[in-house]
Amino acid sequence: MKKFAALVLSSIAFTAFAGPTPDSMSAPVTTTHRYLIERTFPAGALEGLDAATKQKVNANNASVGVRWIESYATPDKTKTYCLYEGPSEDAIRKAAELNHLPVDSVVEVPVTLTPQ
Repeated sequence: MKKFAALVLSSIAFTAFAGPTPDSMSAPVTTTHRYLIERTFPAGALEGLDAATKQKVNANNASVGVRWIESYATPDKTKTYCLYEGPSEDAIRKAAELNHLPVDSVVEVPVTLTPQ
């Protein structure tokens, strides 16, 4: 077991200090940010949100590098607060435009606070 641990540690150290590979030097670095989007909908607008609609939204989002994480709705379903990941606020707004979704506000939320 000690030999295995030593082998793992040495390979990690080698990888850490080996420098960039040709593949990693040519690949663009994309930073993902997290955003909270507030939306206001007319009454009843969210009633038709089915699996096919969600699939279309996710495909449109992916086309601009955006990922829908989850959403929360008020009891009357006229307000939502949605958590998204994406490269920029512009990409978040472009995804909303592609999906014909309203945007009241977009706030970047890079810090996670937990009760633990």
